[in-house]
Amino acid sequence: MLKPILAAFAAFAALCGASVAQDADVTPLDATSQTWAARVAPFRIADNLYYVGAADITSYMIATREGLILIDGGFAQMAPQIVASLHTLGFDIRDVRIILTTHAHYDHVGAIAELKRLSGAQLYMSAPDAEHMARGGHGDFAFGDHFLYPPVRADHILHDGEVVRLGDARLTAHITPGHTRGCTTWSIPVRVGGRMLQALDICSVSAPGYRLVDNAAYPNIISDYRATFGRLRALPCDMPLASHGGVFDLTAKRQRLETHGPGNPFVDPAGCRRIIEQAREAFEAQVTRQRQAP
Repeated sequence: MLKPILAAFAAFAALCGASVAQDADVTPLDATSQTWAARVAPFRIADNLYYVGAADITSYMIATREGLILIDGGFAQMAPQIVASLHTLGFDIRDVRIILTTHAHYDHVGAIAELKRLSGAQLYMSAPDAEHMARGGHGDFAFGDHFLYPPVRADHILHDGEVVRLGDARLTAHITPGHTRGCTTWSIPVRVGGRMLQALDICSVSAPGYRLVDNAAYPNIISDYRATFGRLRALPCDMPLASHGGVFDLTAKRQRLETHGPGNPFVDPAGCRRIIEQAREAFEAQVTRQRQAP
C-alpha cells in the first residue's frame, strides 16, 4: 500500500531540478501533484471527524461546540476547494478556530497561509516545522529551495505530549521527527458506534529520496526515524489516518463507508500496525542500500 506513494514522491523528488516555480512563493503542480490534489466530495468519517481533503492529499476537520479544528491544508492551490468542502458539509471557514499541521512540506501546508487569513484561526506547530514554515519551504534539508509555498508564522509552538483543547475536543501532539524535524502525529479521540476510539493521524514516515547515511544537513536523521517508529508502535491506534490517503486506503474505505455496510471501515487497528511496520521495513532497507553503496 505504501509503495505507490513512496514511488510517486521519490519520482517527484528526482525532478527537483526541473520543478521551477512560476511564482517565487508557490511551486507549480506537476501531473502527479495534480492527481493527488484532485477534488473529491467531503464526508463524515466518524462522530465529529470529517474529511475535507483531496484525492490523496488529506485534510481533516474536527467539529466542536466552540468552533472547528483543521488539520493540514494541502497544496497552496487547494485552499478554495477546502473552503468549498467545509461549505458542502454545512460549515464555514470563518468558524475554524485552530489550524494544526502534520509537517511543513508544500503538499500539506501550502494552503495554510490563505486558510489562516480567511478564518482568523490560530496556527499551532512544532518549533522546527514552524521555523521552516516561516521560510516558506526555503532551506529544506532534503529538497533545498525547490518546493515553496506562502510563508506564515505560527501563533503557538507545540511541545511533545501537549493537548490542544477546543470545546469538547482533546487532541494530543506527538513529535515524531524524521520526515521533517518537527513532524507531528496527532491522537484524536472519536466516537464510533457509541464507543470512544483513538484515531491516529500519522505524520509521514517515508524518506523520499532522502540521504540517510552521513547526512551533514540532518546528522541524527536515522536515530530520529528509529525513535519515531518505536513511538508510533506504542501509541493507541484504532483508526489510522495519514497525510496521504493511499497510505491507509482512503478511497476504498470511503467507498465501503458509502455502501452503509456493517461497521466503520476506517476502524482498522490491524491496518495501523501494518502501515507502521511496512514503513519501518522500507526505511531500514533504504538505510541498508545506502550503506552498501560505493
